[in-house]
Amino acid sequence: MKSVRLLAAASLVAAIFATPLAQFSVAQAADTATVQPKEGWYTKLVDNAFVARYAVLPKQDGVQIIDSRPTGRKFDPGHIPTATNIPDTQFEKMIDQLPADKSTLLIFYCEGHECMLSHNSAYKAEKLGYTNIRVYAEGYPEWIQKGHIGAVSVPYIKKLLDEKSPMVLIDSRPKERKFDKGHIPGAISLPDSQFEKLAAERLPADKATPLYFYCEGLNCKLSSDSAEKAVKLGYTKVKVVPEGYPLWAKLYGPSPTAEGTPAAAAPTIQQGKESGTITVASFEKIFKEAPDSIYIIDVRDPKEVETGTFKGARNVPINSLEKRIDELPTDKPIVFVCGAGGRSGEAVDMAKLLKPALKTYFMDADIKWTKDGNYTIVEKK
Repeated sequence: MKSVRLLAAASLVAAIFATPLAQFSVAQAADTATVQPKEGWYTKLVDNAFVARYAVLPKQDGVQIIDSRPTGRKFDPGHIPTATNIPDTQFEKMIDQLPADKSTLLIFYCEGHECMLSHNSAYKAEKLGYTNIRVYAEGYPEWIQKGHIGAVSVPYIKKLLDEKSPMVLIDSRPKERKFDKGHIPGAISLPDSQFEKLAAERLPADKATPLYFYCEGLNCKLSSDSAEKAVKLGYTKVKVVPEGYPLWAKLYGPSPTAEGTPAAAAPTIQQGKESGTITVASFEKIFKEAPDSIYIIDVRDPKEVETGTFKGARNVPINSLEKRIDELPTDKPIVFVCGAGGRSGEAVDMAKLLKPALKTYFMDADIKWTKDGNYTIVEKK
């Protein structure tokens, strides 16, 4: 009996080595999902770990991840990175979005076990002749539950900007070579290569602030690398915009700072009545139209800053300013802020004494913030 088993094992090994390696495709080894198919499901399933191998930037060749959910309601505000949106209800109209090579690995997903859209689309693709189809049945809800970073569409970013939603949009590309020649309006420059050096200065103190990272499209991984670093710093609402600036420029035109187009001049600082102050009107105009032209430094205590501050502000408490004076940037004017003008005015006096080359201002005003980024300013008379 033992010899029979050995012979069978030897035959199996021989059969494996006699089979051309090309026949063992990635997809054939990909049926790793342990969930039992339900009635009506597409039977070839894959799990989260399998999908994660392909949902990376730069986008890999030979595979297409397809989100079968509705565009505006589901895909735009959150999807698996590198996924193409082909809603099942629009499948027949969007066949041209599928790859020409029918052997391409197609991975369909939707909204979880109770969602049939991905399975329906998988069957439709099979009827079209595609031979390498899989369904990630747990879909986007599990993708997020497992701790992966989600993606949003470029139109969704446009919607947030138009609505002036509280968020920080971050360009992870090199500043001089890319950002300065064209970027999404309202974005701040935080090159991935300088993330560790500049993150504390450029990112908001409130770790619950929504952060959206983008770079140079599906062949660029700088945004995803920076997003992962932000998550490690404790930011809880981090997403990427995989198509990045190239799609923005295609859909909405190049930004005003694109090469060959004159950049709009930043609003000038209007000094207030008291020495070292900036008028509230001047600050608000700059903050709205050209926030990258100044540095905002909140000199309140960290616990105060956690309750709300200006988007993009850096926290340097007044009690630590003297020791950290050399950390202050020198390439743009600095506006110190606090709740009533006392500590921020002291910061200006201290900066002038310790580092007079700095251009510093403060608002002699009462300021109140909310956690969602809103604020009110009442200038003192």
